[in-house]
Amino acid sequence: MRIALGVEYFGGAFEGWQIQPHGRTVQDALQAALTVIAQAPVEVVCAGRTDTGVHATSQVVHFDTTARRPLEAWVRGVNSHLPASVSVTWAVEVDEDFHARFSAVARHYRYVLLNRRIRPAIQAGRVGWTHGTLDAERMERAARVLIGEHDFTSFRAAGCQAHSPVRTMYGAAVQRQGDYLLFDFHANAFLHHMIRNLVGALIQVGKGREPEDWLTHLLAVKDRRQAAPTFAPDGLYLCGVDYPAEKWPLPDGGRIIALPQLPLI
Repeated sequence: MRIALGVEYFGGAFEGWQIQPHGRTVQDALQAALTVIAQAPVEVVCAGRTDTGVHATSQVVHFDTTARRPLEAWVRGVNSHLPASVSVTWAVEVDEDFHARFSAVARHYRYVLLNRRIRPAIQAGRVGWTHGTLDAERMERAARVLIGEHDFTSFRAAGCQAHSPVRTMYGAAVQRQGDYLLFDFHANAFLHHMIRNLVGALIQVGKGREPEDWLTHLLAVKDRRQAAPTFAPDGLYLCGVDYPAEKWPLPDGGRIIALPQLPLI
């Protein structure tokens, strides 16, 4: 059978999602715990691979197994073998045509940025930080140009392995809540470091170092060297994955979103 799982994790405890020889990744920990419950090797596929330090409140994975277990065993049973920094939140049985990555039609990310003079302590690793007041309304206006289909070459990592830099952004917004700014991005897919590079560029606009239409220029020139440095991973959360509505027995009809809310402590 094929099982789909919801997973959340604190990225600061791992060296990214993807399995590595040293075994310190989210995939390593999850596969080891699933193998204990299945009593046979298990390999998982995720909706979106995250980098070192990046968190997830709504990662989706699937795996195949011949082990017959109650769905609760794939949740509470697996969690009993996972470190405290990662947890399975739900489990459902799906058809073999479901694929956590290729069946997804969109992903949601939120970046949480603390904007105050003093760096965070209790929230260290869970929020990004920059000092110097940012103009959230200016950043919100600048972000609107991202909506639609664009070539995001200026915002992809040098080592990005995607075949095409073209992505469709369904939503891009910036809002302030007290000392925090929330950056929300919703797209069919994202390039390597794309969100952290977008946040870095928007911060330059918010500080007044670049004009409001700077992102329009960066989209047009298709040159990573002209954009802002990649921003820290600390405040980035994979917080939602969309699947075709009602095609599989997934939570919320397939629109699986769990936005990180303030405060994060």
